[in-house]
Amino acid sequence: MGQTLSEPVTAKESSYCQNSVFRVGSSCMQGWRINMEDSHTHILSLPDDPGAAFFAVYDGHGGATVAQYAGKHLHKFVLRRPEYNDNDIEGALQQGFLDIDYEMLHKESWGDQMAGSTAVVVLVKDNKLYCANAGDSRAIACVNGKLEILSLDHKPNNEAESKRIIEGGGWVEFNRVNGNLALSRALGDFVFKRANKKPEDQIVTAYPDVETRKIMEDWEFIVLACDGIWDVMSNTEVLEFCRTRIGMGMYPEEICEELMNHCLAPDCQMGGLGGDNMTVVLVCLLHDRPYRDLIARCRNSNKESHEQDASKAKENKSEAEADADGEAETDTETETQSNSRQKKIDEEKQQLEREKEAQDALLAAAEMQLNYIY
Repeated sequence: MGQTLSEPVTAKESSYCQNSVFRVGSSCMQGWRINMEDSHTHILSLPDDPGAAFFAVYDGHGGATVAQYAGKHLHKFVLRRPEYNDNDIEGALQQGFLDIDYEMLHKESWGDQMAGSTAVVVLVKDNKLYCANAGDSRAIACVNGKLEILSLDHKPNNEAESKRIIEGGGWVEFNRVNGNLALSRALGDFVFKRANKKPEDQIVTAYPDVETRKIMEDWEFIVLACDGIWDVMSNTEVLEFCRTRIGMGMYPEEICEELMNHCLAPDCQMGGLGGDNMTVVLVCLLHDRPYRDLIARCRNSNKESHEQDASKAKENKSEAEADADGEAETDTETETQSNSRQKKIDEEKQQLEREKEAQDALLAAAEMQLNYIY
């Protein structure tokens, strides 16, 4: 887990921005760690492409330098790629990740640094969403109340990741690269990158996976966060946490703060869970309507969901009561039948006793008669 403080730093840096398309909130918190190594970005309109928006979370390790540099510059490397002008956004993201990695190694002379950073990026352009991910930060979306997974974590024990690590000259031990790094793709981490290997074949590569989605009217929000959140809560739990609070009228930045408070460990004795730096970016999709429309949508659907749950619970209760009544009726019938059998047995027993008494009387009379004769 790394070094920890005696008490967590719970002060938060929160911000928000909004236009007709997005209402965005973000927040970050140092927590139990001795330093804050995360960075994040939210740009509603990119300077070189005003019709595109860019959101990202960078989870640094071994220092904050790589995460901070990426937070300031990665979007620039993506936009200057020729693929971007050819509308090959996926290719521009992939090459932009590799370009900034190359820049830090050769121009910034960070080759001897141990620092690295995850990068999860969401770029929205022409109602299409592109999510690029390297590492174990993560992005999800809520579409009509349902979970849409936008990225998958890159861990050393994943079969494809392990294969690349071993072929690149490394090994996996204790689910870590060379027994050290808990993720298998990252910006920086140049001690795991060799000059005789292609960027995508490195032991730890900066090459991202990219997912593409078409944004429709039923898209509600997107969550980007570092593993300090995902180690504590599942995708579905985070989705429901955010959606419930949107329906309550809370703003995105407030939800981000509350989400981090919810994930923060009460002490540092929980095996690292809840003890990491935390960063969350919540992107609410407005579709050229006010934020209150999204609040109403989430509130109404949450109410319908609760009513359905209550109705289902009532049906289950009615079925259980019907079963109980049926069992009671069966028990009554059984008891009646048992009483009837017992009554018959008692009557037969009484009849036998009367017959025995009559026989005894006859025998006594006969015995008296014999005595009289003799």
